[in-house]
Amino acid sequence: MTAALDGLRVIDMSTVLAGPNCARYLADFGADVIKVERPGGDSLRNMAWRDPRDGEGLWWKLVNRNKRTIVLDVKDDGDRDVLLSLVDTANVLVENSRPGTMERLGLGPDVLQAANPRLVYGRITGWGQDGPLAPRAGHDLNYLGLTGTLAAIGRSEGTPVPPLNLVADFGGGSMLLLVGVLAALHERERSG
Repeated sequence: MTAALDGLRVIDMSTVLAGPNCARYLADFGADVIKVERPGGDSLRNMAWRDPRDGEGLWWKLVNRNKRTIVLDVKDDGDRDVLLSLVDTANVLVENSRPGTMERLGLGPDVLQAANPRLVYGRITGWGQDGPLAPRAGHDLNYLGLTGTLAAIGRSEGTPVPPLNLVADFGGGSMLLLVGVLAALHERERSG
């Protein structure tokens, strides 16, 4: 049986959890996902929880299953050209850099969509593209604490219990990005 997203190519330039988890679902549904890692690797590869069989970080393995990996330094002209050639053949690009980072690298949505007008550019940040918190890194625990959600987790007489990264990063961020990417792909097919 053909997978639902068979024939779709995704460039995953995201790191940590929410972006890679979204791209993982696209890969699970059959998309050809190419994970772009910086030289030195993704920080999740070196997390404390490791697979005893091969020493790989367990979080990295979870959010990068079913993906191919390529190491590129996008500040290097040759590696940047490799990335741009991949983008030419891609349907989707997912990234979660701080606001302005991809634009400074010459890889923002305006540039990449000019080169590939059918590219769906999926972007997720902790605090949005503008506003007072936009330049800051965002993490699951920050979102839960700021919204008051964290106070509702755990025993009423005790301190809050952080729920790993399963609520905001996975349940919120990556799922909303996934829905947005799939909706954009549907609209692209409908309207061109």
